Amino acid sequence: MTKEEFLALAGDRYDALQSLNKLNSFYDYGKQFVHIWQDLGRAVLENNLGAVPTNRRKKKLYDLRTNKH
Repeated sequence: MTKEEFLALAGDRYDALQSLNKLNSFYDYGKQFVHIWQDLGRAVLENNLGAVPTNRRKKKLYDLRTNKH
């Protein structure tokens, strides 16, 4: 990922971060702030590694001793 690509992803969320200043509740501010940063982190991760799979379960290795998964 280039610096320009990262700045583009962060720039997409700039307005959402600025709109947090309108909130009166610190709890609501913190909740939305975390959500925005998690969204940015996910976008950066997907940009670097590809799309996150929909099946989030761990893949189990084949056990040679029992011949089972």
